[in-house]
Amino acid sequence: MTLADLAPGETAKLDKIDTRDPGVIRLMVLGMVEDITVRMENVAIGGDPLEIGFFGSSISLRKEQARHFKVSRINSSPSK
Repeated sequence: MTLADLAPGETAKLDKIDTRDPGVIRLMVLGMVEDITVRMENVAIGGDPLEIGFFGSSISLRKEQARHFKVSRINSSPSK
């Protein structure tokens, strides 16, 4: 499962990062590294971009980039 598969309100642990995309490296510099907990905050109308929260901040990223982050879901009850 990837970060792009989470629903709004779900949290997950980043397990593995595919670093072949240069944009993913930039996200890692911002703190998106393995073993952190992230939360899917919101999804734009049409499904792209995604708003991801971690360390008390939120960033927006495209689904294409979110697919480079393998995750393990921590909870499965998204908020409505």
